[in-house]
Amino acid sequence: KFLVHGKTARETLMEKGIWEETRLKFPYNPMAKFYQTGDEAMTNDADLSYYGVISIGTPPQSFNVIFDTGSSNLWVPSVYCSSQACQNHAEFNPSQSSTFTWANKPVSIQYGTGSMTGQLAYDTVSVGGISVTQQIFGASQTEAPFMANMVADGILGLAFPNLAASGATPVFDNMMSQGLVSQNLFSVYLSGNSAEGSVVSFGNIESNYYTGQIAWIPLSSETYWQINMDSVTINGNTVACSGGCQAIIDTGTSLIVGPTTDINNINSWVGATTDQYGDASVNCNNIPNMPDVTFTLNGNAFTISASAYTSQNSNGCMTGFGNGGTQQLWILGDVFIRQYYAIFDRQNNYVGLAQAA
Repeated sequence: KFLVHGKTARETLMEKGIWEETRLKFPYNPMAKFYQTGDEAMTNDADLSYYGVISIGTPPQSFNVIFDTGSSNLWVPSVYCSSQACQNHAEFNPSQSSTFTWANKPVSIQYGTGSMTGQLAYDTVSVGGISVTQQIFGASQTEAPFMANMVADGILGLAFPNLAASGATPVFDNMMSQGLVSQNLFSVYLSGNSAEGSVVSFGNIESNYYTGQIAWIPLSSETYWQINMDSVTINGNTVACSGGCQAIIDTGTSLIVGPTTDINNINSWVGATTDQYGDASVNCNNIPNMPDVTFTLNGNAFTISASAYTSQNSNGCMTGFGNGGTQQLWILGDVFIRQYYAIFDRQNNYVGLAQAA
């Protein structure tokens, strides 16, 4: 259940000196996974940095996966995949597992820069000491080139079953139905700078990871972990989401993402300059003087300080507000979740948020 906070694809590509050419080839499209026509959500987010280890099969084969509350399927690369992205990642070998069976059903995932195709199968999946039997998952046969740059091997989706490709039952639904969790909820703590300390807890709320009260926010839709957002304000001025909007809490997106006009407005209010790629840069020395940004969710105010919504890389400092294009859905990703411990309650269909410790 422990997550590693590792290097991002952006950092790795910068070190190799090929970030600029890669970003031209694979333009960042944070909304791709929310409007693809294929089965299963995917990402080309170059700034994702949290992943955890799971194992599949008997005896267990280990994989690094992104725990993604913005999608619902589990998939990993397989030995039947010859794409470059599979060659430099762990590959599942069905013939080495005594508990493996094919589901005889294909799966395909469309996303911004390509697709992943594969076959569905069943096997025992172990996550944080919990063993789920007969878990359906995708074994990839082809993967898009951008995946070669990602640290994680695959994705473990934690959203609702009605989002799942090919009707595949999500991992957490099986944990609930197999009686493997004491409460039908899971919670996520994302640490800031350190490599360690982030955690996904299945069945538990861990009080050492937050301070103060938990604000319980009812879901507005049971697909994503979607809630009502009332407004985004800076110094009492509404700068985005005027009149209300929909937001999802998404561990599988690195930034806070919203519609272009709203994001441009926030970035200009905080003093950022946006380049042709949509990266909003700020002078690193100005960060102490930049304003807080407040997200009001179902009447509860959640404030993010400038030190929390900016990040530094070898090119300077950037804000964590990303351009989602014309899509009206807001994504409160890791920039938000690092500040607020998040509880995902399937029993009552609420999201709980509390100040992260």
